[in-house]
Amino acid sequence: MRAFATLTAVAALAFAAPAIAEFKLGDRYTDADGDLIADIPTDESQLVDPSTLIFAYTPVEDPAVYAEVWQEFLDHMAEVTGKSVQFFPVQSNAAQIEAMRAGRLHVAGFNTGSNPLAVACAGFRPFAMMAAKDGSFGYEMEIITYPDSGIEEVEDIKGKQMAFTSETSNSGFKAPSAILKAEYGMEAGTDFEPVFSGKHDNSILGVANKDYPAAAIANSVKRRMIERDVVQADQLVTVYTSQTFPTTGYGMAHNLTPELQDKIKEAFFSFDWEGTKMAEEFGRSGDEQFIPITFQNEWSVIRTIDEANGVEYNCN
Repeated sequence: MRAFATLTAVAALAFAAPAIAEFKLGDRYTDADGDLIADIPTDESQLVDPSTLIFAYTPVEDPAVYAEVWQEFLDHMAEVTGKSVQFFPVQSNAAQIEAMRAGRLHVAGFNTGSNPLAVACAGFRPFAMMAAKDGSFGYEMEIITYPDSGIEEVEDIKGKQMAFTSETSNSGFKAPSAILKAEYGMEAGTDFEPVFSGKHDNSILGVANKDYPAAAIANSVKRRMIERDVVQADQLVTVYTSQTFPTTGYGMAHNLTPELQDKIKEAFFSFDWEGTKMAEEFGRSGDEQFIPITFQNEWSVIRTIDEANGVEYNCN
């Protein structure tokens, strides 16, 4: 049985949840224009113009695989910016956010759920997202199980174990937590036992290998893993599919010089995907280009989910 979520359930839970402060940046950042992201410093002494740009992709799957996938794009960025560009493999969302906050990471793709925390606490300025040729984008959160697990619908998870990825992940934790509570009255620790796998591929492999009876995952990751024959489609059964969410947001540290930030944007939007490893890998999810986005608009649904879950961004 497959269910499709709408904003109604999330919005209803947000209304019922204790009110929290409106989204705002950490104390070290300013937002004079009200676009919800950190302003570029006007004091030139606060700007940085590094000779080497450090890039990190969200720690969704094996970093070694993605270092090779991204290399052609990083070579293009180096050509456009006139900088050396290095790939930085990160093992967790927290490490990625801390690296940008500490000035060790300049350009990055942060996953859907950690975008608000990166924006609020690390001065992340997202501006791009992957999309299909027609401009459509997004992925869905799925709750998956394996054949003959005894789980045919969401309610069957009661009394069993359910895998999440990490608490900063939208599809791996935030969205399913809000939806399970709003639509099914089910809460972790009361109605089922939550476990954390760390990454979407770990959760998917865990279900495929029958280590977890159920898991909440991003179906874009599942599609790529099936295409690469890491798992087989018939090893997995989907019992819930959510509404469409925005995918990884790409952007840069707020304190890079304005000229460098413009060059980085140019690199994203001028990259020719045709025949590249990027096209081969991300084409498995239907992505063929970068499109411009704003945190204020495209991430409004994610901020609503955070509010529904009572999330507060502690940047201290």
